Amino acid sequence: MTTPPSSVPTDVPLPPSTTQSERLFARAKAVTPGGVNSPVRAFRSVGGTPRFIREAHGAYLTDADGTRYVDYIGSWGPMILGHDFPAVRNAIQAALLRGTSFGAPGEGEVELAELVTRLTGAERVRFVNSGTEATMSALRLARGFTGRNFILKFRGNYHGHADGLLVEAGSGLLTNADALGAAAPSSAGVPAEYAALTLVSEYNDPAALDALMQERGHEIAAVIFEPVVGNAGVLIPTPEFLAALHRVKDRGVVLIADEVMTGFRLSLNGATGLLGLQPDLTCWGKIIGGGLPVGAYGGRAEIMDFVSPQGPVYQAGTLSGNPLAMAAGLATLRELEADPELYVRLEAYTTQLAAGLKDLAAKAGVPLTVNHVGSMLTAFFVDAPGGIRTYAQAAPSDTKAFAAWFQHLLARGIYWAPSQFESIFVSAAHTDLELNATLEAARGAYKEL
Repeated sequence: MTTPPSSVPTDVPLPPSTTQSERLFARAKAVTPGGVNSPVRAFRSVGGTPRFIREAHGAYLTDADGTRYVDYIGSWGPMILGHDFPAVRNAIQAALLRGTSFGAPGEGEVELAELVTRLTGAERVRFVNSGTEATMSALRLARGFTGRNFILKFRGNYHGHADGLLVEAGSGLLTNADALGAAAPSSAGVPAEYAALTLVSEYNDPAALDALMQERGHEIAAVIFEPVVGNAGVLIPTPEFLAALHRVKDRGVVLIADEVMTGFRLSLNGATGLLGLQPDLTCWGKIIGGGLPVGAYGGRAEIMDFVSPQGPVYQAGTLSGNPLAMAAGLATLRELEADPELYVRLEAYTTQLAAGLKDLAAKAGVPLTVNHVGSMLTAFFVDAPGGIRTYAQAAPSDTKAFAAWFQHLLARGIYWAPSQFESIFVSAAHTDLELNATLEAARGAYKEL
């Protein structure tokens, strides 16, 4: 295991050593669309060459050129314990000796399902291979259970790349808005007729939700939402909005909490437990697989029993319940359960980071609004004295200023999320060393804007 450096150079930018990443990027572009296997990785919104990562340990990434960075992406959320955590690595190694895939049930699936249901209160759970697959399957289940066709989502919430969910989505999809037009789906290739089955309301606008349910609630199979939004930047729900969400159930609508990002990150019961939510179904991903490809959906037995082979709603997957992924998820959740103070420490670090970023920005005269909850944080480059609660308030952020700030941080050894409209993630491996290095790098980055 690589030992983290005793200090991180932040006084002057690191030499621009990207030779190997540039070579790998050129090779990748010849065989892969855009040179990447997920769009935000391409650095399109921030410019420059994406770093190709060679290895990761603790709170650090090392790129193909040997440059080491303090990592605030954590594989976009799963690495809550830090990279290469010994217990998770050992669990994967032990599972590997027993085989990589069975195509048949295994004990690990049962153990992880028992743990997830105990921690979350879900009565049934079905494992899949990604967060997109989880949300897609949950919506099909809601339609099969209710016999209704329409679903409702919220502007700026991202639920994966299934056709019906690429409507008014967030994060990387914001970059497509100019080409597609305000009323179009968020991606080419999504038929307008299919997207028409998706209704859209405003996140944190309880009156709008109530009005839409009054008019069309009888047609809606499900309302799907991010309890804490992470793909329009971090947006935190108001109590009034949470109450309105629960009222949709009075109309026979299935309430689906998309906890792919927040599940087991904000608490052992995710945002659902932290905020006192009572969804009918919940979708999980990221942390539930300990860094390996896993998704899951679960909830009330009455609804989940509609899933095949017990019920009429078909869903299947060759690698669902993969033994390596089950082992990684079990090890991760067991570590989290064994250390209940971990969430307190994560929040304390994130709070200090937020306060430091705001203070340094104010001293440098840089407009900045920081949203954070638990171990999730977004620094919006916009002056919003009343705070940012909605997609509309986040959208005017100065993406050019953010891109410049991102590059200055990167040059100082800090790997931030390469998009203004993403959350960063703090892990248990981050210490005062990384916090101080980050704030010192931010100080220099603000000065150079």
